[in-house]
Amino acid sequence: MIEAYRKFEPRGFETVAVAMSYDHPNQVAEFTQRRALPFKVAVDSSGEIARSFGTLTPVRATPTSFLIDKRGRVIRQFVGEPDWAEFHIDVEKALAS
Repeated sequence: MIEAYRKFEPRGFETVAVAMSYDHPNQVAEFTQRRALPFKVAVDSSGEIARSFGTLTPVRATPTSFLIDKRGRVIRQFVGEPDWAEFHIDVEKALAS
């Protein structure tokens, strides 16, 4: 994810990592610092962010990644580690539109 962020960020790609409600904020902060994550990290302490994706694209496991277009629509959901080649192709398409 760091590599994808660094590759596409100059073209307007943004990454926001969201820790789940069961993740302790101190552990999230330590992980963020240890990995030197260059993007924003939020803690979904109430579970509201996960629920906001609704029943069509529920968060059932972590990691789950959503590729969201410029209009705020979910265009792809990845459960587990994404196939990075596919992810890059999808990001290229999204940035081109």
